Amino acid sequence: MSDRKAALEMALKQIEKQFGKGSIMRMGEQTETKISTVPSGSLALDAALGVGGYPRGRIIEIYGPESSGKTTVALHAIAEVQAAGGQAAFIDAEHGVSCF
Repeated sequence: MSDRKAALEMALKQIEKQFGKGSIMRMGEQTETKISTVPSGSLALDAALGVGGYPRGRIIEIYGPESSGKTTVALHAIAEVQAAGGQAAFIDAEHGVSCF
């Protein structure tokens, strides 16, 4: 094995050790990583997300033009997480949700 290839393998192993398995993906390599998800409540959105819902334990950012349904989608996501016994936070950066 050449020095260059050995150095690359060593670097890849170090990255996986530090950041976990699956943090490095090689082009052309088929990897089937099962991701735990929470359903969005919409079959079309679950299909569009590619993993069947919102990936559990990740930060999700929902963005788009005003009046496009961002708050509705976010609150439905929170309801699904809470229904499954989890916790979720809603950060209203647009100050659009009224508590009264």
